[in-house]
Amino acid sequence: MGLFRKAVMTLASNMGLTDPRLAMVVGGGSETHSGERVTTETALQLDAVWACARILSQTIATLPIFVYQREGETDTAAPDHPLYRIVHDKPNAEMTAVDFWTAMYACKILWGNAYAQIVRGYRDRVVALLPMRPDWTQVTRQADGSLLYRYTWNGQSLELAEDDVLHLKGFTLDGQIGLSAVAAGRHSLGSAMAAEKSAGSIHRNGMRPSGVMMSPTYLTAAQRVEAQAMMQKWQGAIATGVVPLLEGGWDFKSLSIPPEDAQLLETRSYNVETICRWFGVPPAMIGHTEKSTAWGTGLEQMNLWFLTYTLRPHLKETEQALWNKCLTAAEQRDYFAKYNVEALLRTDSKARAENYRTLISTGVMTPNEARQLENLPPVEGGDDLFMQGAMMPLGALVAQAEQLVAAGAAGAANAPGTPAAGPDEATDAEVAAVTDAEMKGLFSADLLA
Repeated sequence: MGLFRKAVMTLASNMGLTDPRLAMVVGGGSETHSGERVTTETALQLDAVWACARILSQTIATLPIFVYQREGETDTAAPDHPLYRIVHDKPNAEMTAVDFWTAMYACKILWGNAYAQIVRGYRDRVVALLPMRPDWTQVTRQADGSLLYRYTWNGQSLELAEDDVLHLKGFTLDGQIGLSAVAAGRHSLGSAMAAEKSAGSIHRNGMRPSGVMMSPTYLTAAQRVEAQAMMQKWQGAIATGVVPLLEGGWDFKSLSIPPEDAQLLETRSYNVETICRWFGVPPAMIGHTEKSTAWGTGLEQMNLWFLTYTLRPHLKETEQALWNKCLTAAEQRDYFAKYNVEALLRTDSKARAENYRTLISTGVMTPNEARQLENLPPVEGGDDLFMQGAMMPLGALVAQAEQLVAAGAAGAANAPGTPAAGPDEATDAEVAAVTDAEMKGLFSADLLA
């Protein structure tokens, strides 16, 4: 058996002959309309793909994720739960939480799937999460309906049940395997790769139009070697601006149009926007600011858009996957994982101060809760809720006025030497007989006149 056949059989045993990744590995990637071969590795050589994958994975990885416990209608953080430290601090012995989640989301964004082996300990508690490369992982459905994950690495194969794998899926059609943006967008990525290659060829040729040197006569073998050596001096970007000396009837004839006529720059700019659409990233967030800006008041709205339409599906899917795979059936009733996105929505200091003032004065937030968001220590008496007392229902205001009038009249009547009520003064019986309607009329008409 030849070496090529052995290699194919080895790949087929790990992936399966019907696995689409087999054709990509053997053929060097999926062929596109532009003729370029697109794989995850070649796609990452495009700056737009690299930037989209980086900003998505690192942004989510730096968002804090906590484990909460439900206590009636209140959800409180549960730092003593074993899963809290796994997802928030250290998923395994070799990685911090940022390293782990960056790798997981980079795999999910590029391959459409992210896998991690769930290592369990006493009472099925999760003690570690170990990431697995998607291109080394095969998912198959067994005869009993369960999923089997086969992970092949360094010539060794590991089979895991579906309960032992944390599987994060991207956009999916069957709920089992996520779709890869690189594979689905291979034609767009291939066009971008072809444009980059064309731009590189122009620089390699010294930014000059390609053409041919025309000789007045047929050349001998020796003359042809000498002519090729002469033309080498005029090729490359380093020779830009050099004026060649043509003698003996030699002439140069251009065979291609200038770059500005081919609109190469516009094509490359359009490719950046196309790639951003595949990954759901605003172009301004990766430095493409031709038609928009990432500064000023638009930054807050851009972050809100980015969180709502791009990050939220990833965050929610991870929260539910952790609840489904990393908590026991008994724990699922009381515990859940949740991301804190407040850091992403933080505005300037003045806007934050106005927001805290409104929340505290309306009894929504305590002063210490606001100080915690600003990484400030709590203060004594800051755990109470406060509310402005200037606004009161009209009925309560009328009742309070009645009490004050009655108290004042009673005090004046009981005071020694108090003269009898004059004709313009109300007696206690007359004060008690005043109705609410009359009192309201008093406040709304007499006092406001």
